[in-house]
Amino acid sequence: MTDPAQQACPINPVVELVFSRWTTPILWTLEHHGRSRFNELQRLLPTITPKVLTQRLRQLERDGLITRTYHAEIPPRVEYAISELGRTLVPVFDAIANWSDAHLPQVTTARRAYDTARAEEEAWAEG
Repeated sequence: MTDPAQQACPINPVVELVFSRWTTPILWTLEHHGRSRFNELQRLLPTITPKVLTQRLRQLERDGLITRTYHAEIPPRVEYAISELGRTLVPVFDAIANWSDAHLPQVTTARRAYDTARAEEEAWAEG
């Protein structure tokens, strides 16, 4: 049986995969900063907790969007990189960045207008 949410929006599984919390910032960082160690990612994404970063890296590796390379040396070293599959998302991220540059000011204006109108309605309703 097909999931009704997927029928209504067939891109929903991809949106959940790619745009879940922290996935996009991690992929963006690996694409723009290259192969990175855990501590480097933590420094570049300072608001993510180590636990959540570990969870997201594992999930991204499982999904095939990043690669994890273990270097058996002393001390051991682990590096993460965006995979070829992950790189196929770069045009999507670029399109979203372009949309953001072109349209976020309009979103901000719409939000201000909405908030102002709501505040006026509430003030009028309170009498």
